[in-house]
Amino acid sequence: MRACDKKSGSHLRARCDAQRVSDEPESARRPFMPARETEAIILKTFPLGEADRLVSFFGRTSGRIRGVAGGARRIKNRYGSSLELLSHVQIWYVEKETRDLVRIQQCELLESFHKAQADYGLSTGLALVSEIAERVLPEQEVAEPMFRLLLLTAREIERRGEWKLPLAYFAFWTLKLGGWMPPLDRCMNCGKRLGDAPAFQSALFDGMHCADCRKVGMKPLSAAGRELGVKFSAKLDEISIGPGEKEPLLELRETLLNWIELHTERKLFAREMLETN
Repeated sequence: MRACDKKSGSHLRARCDAQRVSDEPESARRPFMPARETEAIILKTFPLGEADRLVSFFGRTSGRIRGVAGGARRIKNRYGSSLELLSHVQIWYVEKETRDLVRIQQCELLESFHKAQADYGLSTGLALVSEIAERVLPEQEVAEPMFRLLLLTAREIERRGEWKLPLAYFAFWTLKLGGWMPPLDRCMNCGKRLGDAPAFQSALFDGMHCADCRKVGMKPLSAAGRELGVKFSAKLDEISIGPGEKEPLLELRETLLNWIELHTERKLFAREMLETN
């Protein structure tokens, strides 16, 4: 066959062009992948190499995804403060079929929680919220109620300047949305109504237990603590806690965190920071 050149007929040039395309590797023929865009919440970042960051983010329309932010560890980078913990952002990224990690192209800050991020005490609350979200959210599964819950919790920690009530509320609704929330008004073992009597719980057993069914190592949750669960049916920004409810709130929070550890089958590392704060 004679070589293809400018003097060749159009049909021959077309045939030669097709031959050249077929000889190219498949990766060279793959079409350009446009960037995807989503509103997102930054869950965690990790150092990657000398200049990059590995970013875990929860997209409103994409679910939980991990990606690489190139150059994010350099002093001068295009991300600024948009990759801080639980920042509310608009993010653009590119997916490739052969790679587990996406490539983050751009990230614009929509809402910053700078006061909470900069304060050690408040940032421990944010860290535990982030860790719980990482544990319970499947990869690339859209979960609009969890997105709203995360955003509401971060906003309330920032607004209130404290994490105790927002964290308990977040844990309560995480269990509810996951289908893991047991009844608070009766014994999980015998079905007995608890009434005003204390109930007992631990990270090793699901649900509340009455005094007769109590197992070794279980801790009490008072009736006042269980009644706070009724309060949590309202919006977080409409809930307030009186001085006499601080101890019941602590009991309820510890109960809810125990059940999250039970269902995820892993300890919450950031929980230890709360105990020293």
